[in-house]
Amino acid sequence: MATPHRDGELRRTFPAFAAREAGGAGEAFAGTWWGNAWVGALEQGALDPKRLARGRGYADQGHVDAITVTPGLVLAYVRGSRPRPYRVQVRVRTLRDEDWERFLDTAADRPGHIAALLDKELPHSLADGGVPLLPGPGDLAPQCSCPDSGHPCKHAAALCYQTARLLDADPFVLLLLRGRGEKDLLDALSRRSAAHAARAARERQPHDLPGVRATDALMPRQLPPLPTPLPVPPHHGQPPVYPSAPGGPDPFALDQLATDAAARAHVLLGTGRDPVGELTLWQDAVRLAAARPGSGLTAATRTLYATLADAVGRTPAALARAVAAWRQGGLTGLAVLEEPWDPPAGRFDRARPLLLAADLPAFRPWRNRLTHPHGHVQLRLGHDGLWYAYESEPGQDDWWPRGTPDLDPVGALTGLGIPDEL
Repeated sequence: MATPHRDGELRRTFPAFAAREAGGAGEAFAGTWWGNAWVGALEQGALDPKRLARGRGYADQGHVDAITVTPGLVLAYVRGSRPRPYRVQVRVRTLRDEDWERFLDTAADRPGHIAALLDKELPHSLADGGVPLLPGPGDLAPQCSCPDSGHPCKHAAALCYQTARLLDADPFVLLLLRGRGEKDLLDALSRRSAAHAARAARERQPHDLPGVRATDALMPRQLPPLPTPLPVPPHHGQPPVYPSAPGGPDPFALDQLATDAAARAHVLLGTGRDPVGELTLWQDAVRLAAARPGSGLTAATRTLYATLADAVGRTPAALARAVAAWRQGGLTGLAVLEEPWDPPAGRFDRARPLLLAADLPAFRPWRNRLTHPHGHVQLRLGHDGLWYAYESEPGQDDWWPRGTPDLDPVGALTGLGIPDEL
C-alpha cells in the first residue's frame, strides 16, 4: 500500500509518525478542533472503550506504518502482537456533486475561507456550512485483517487516531477523503471566487449615470461665496474617560494625549498655527510633562516622567528640572535653563548696580548669568529680556528655576526667601 511513487491528485501517501509520549487521561489526542472532531466521531461510535485505549496506545507508540489516503478510504499496516502486521482500512462516505457545489459556493463567498485553507486551517464557518465535511458518530467504517471482531478493533482505532494527526497538519486530507484533490479543489475555488468578484463588481456599478460634457464642466463660472465659519469655541472639550483593560493602553496616557491633541486643535482653529509643530522631541516631551496639572511627583506623574524620559534618552530628574523651567517661562524658560549665551551691553550691565543698590552683594557675571558669591542664588537673562531666578544648595552646581521672571533683576528675586546674610 505504501507506494509514494504511485501518488497523484487523488492518492497521497504519508510516512509513519514517530512514537510520542502518551497523553494523560482526558487529554485531547489531536491538536486542532477538526482533528479532535474526527477523534470524537471515532470514540462516540465505538462499542468498547478498552479497545480504543489500546488503539490510542498503539498510535502513540508508532505502530502505524505509512498511511495512504484516497477518496473515501484510509489504508495502512498496523503492527500488533504478532510478527506480521495487519492490513487496516477505514472508509468514509464521499460527498455528492451537489454537496461539493454548496461547499465551493460557501468557500468562495468569503475570501478568508480560501486564505485559511492555504494556511492549512479549517474555519468553523466552512466546516459547518451545511455540507457534512467532518464525520459524525457511526460514519467511520473500519475493517482489519485481524481476528478481532470488535468495532473498531485496536488496530483500526490506532489508524483512526493517526489519521487525526494527518488532518491536524493538512485539512486537505479531509477534503481528499471526501472526494476532491487539493489542486482540483483550489482551481475550482479560484474560478468560483473570480466569478463571485465579477458579479459583485457588476452589482456595485451604477446604472444610467447622467453624463456631463467636458466643455460644460470646465467652463469658467462664478462660485457662490463660502459660508461664514462658525465661531471658535471658548475652550477645548474634555476627552471621555478611558477604561482600564488588562494588556490595553494606559488610560492615563490616553487621557494626556487626547487632552493635548484637543488643546492643539483649539489653538490651530483660532490662530491658524500649531504652537507645537516646530518643537524638538525633547521640547515636546517637556511640554507634555509640564501640562500635567498639580505639583509634586505623584505615582502617576512619576510614571509619566519615566516614560517620557525613556523615550527621549534623558533621566526623570533632568525632565523634572526642565519641566520647572518650562512652567517658569515656556520655551524661552527652557532655553534659559539649557543654553548660556553672551548678551549685548545694556540691560545685563545695568543689573549689577541695581542689585548693589538693593543692598545685595556683588554678583559674579558669566555670560548671561549673575551668581551670588555664596552660591545660593543665580539670575539668568533670557532672550526675551526677562530675568529668571535660580536657586542651588551652597557649594553645589545644582540650579533649579524658582519664582517668576521679571524685567527687574531685584524683582525676579522677590519672594525667594533670601537669607539676610545674602
